[in-house]
Amino acid sequence: MEFYEVEPTLDNYWRAIILFGRNVASYKFALAKSLYELNAVSNDLVKMEQLAEPFSRNLCEHLKLEPKQITSKSSKFLSACNDFNTEKLRHDELIKQTVKLGFANVIDAFHVVNNSEIEQRFFIDERKQSGGIRITDNFFKLAEHEQFNNLEHETEARWKLVEQGWKMGLARNLITVEYDRDLNTLFTGSQERRVDITSCRDSLNGYQKGRCFYCYSSISISIKTDNLADVDHFLPWTLKEHVYNLNGVWNLVLACKNCNRGENGKFARVPTIELLGRLHKRNEYFINSHLPLRETLIQQTGNNELKRKQFLQQSYSSAKSALIHEWQPEIKGIMTF
Repeated sequence: MEFYEVEPTLDNYWRAIILFGRNVASYKFALAKSLYELNAVSNDLVKMEQLAEPFSRNLCEHLKLEPKQITSKSSKFLSACNDFNTEKLRHDELIKQTVKLGFANVIDAFHVVNNSEIEQRFFIDERKQSGGIRITDNFFKLAEHEQFNNLEHETEARWKLVEQGWKMGLARNLITVEYDRDLNTLFTGSQERRVDITSCRDSLNGYQKGRCFYCYSSISISIKTDNLADVDHFLPWTLKEHVYNLNGVWNLVLACKNCNRGENGKFARVPTIELLGRLHKRNEYFINSHLPLRETLIQQTGNNELKRKQFLQQSYSSAKSALIHEWQPEIKGIMTF
């Protein structure tokens, strides 16, 4: 809850849903992506047939690449989606099946984070009264926010990470997400048998609430923007011979260009101990968002919070011994984490 209570803005409430809401099926992501598409509708009442089209389309597209979309063994709705993908079911029949089966739980559960409903709703369930959901002013205001374009990328990235976690199977305890410095992507497996998952920027941005890790200025993950975020190693990459697993997700942050490589940028200096505390808090967000980032952080840094703090402190001490010089920028935005 601290994630959105520190700065209770609509985009942070929305990110809490996407990053920390319970995942037993990928329907939440499909519903979120459908709402992104419907933000320009003239009527705030969205009939279930209207919602069913983008909802089923997004799920069908993901099913083509990853069959595992739920934690249960079977789903009549997903079977219908698979039948549509194999041309065994017409589109109009898919829409009917989606209205009948696709929204059984996701409408009720969408706003639930940590077993309780968040304070701001983005739609109201009016299926019994009006045959649809009513989009609230909160969502339309969210659509006007500077971070709105980033949210779709973040949702898709989170969806792909969850899919990969389910695909690999938590019971095997082998889920490790790694970073490719050249491609700025996250992957699992070895370099010889790797599985590329998604963009590193898209995956990390939500946890930093669209802000530079160091100075809190606004950043973007859209390639065409001037404030495109850099993926930065918190403890500099030059320390790779001194600090264990510097390429681990635990050490990756998003930074604005000024902080990363500007005139007074970090470069090969060690951030202050205050910033190390901020890194710990950000990493605990990973833990609370569950698979597969939770499993990755546990493997990389420790299976409880005390061990993770000790890991960071030991890594930090090694970094300071090697580089000595500290760095901290001027704060330029609201301190949100």
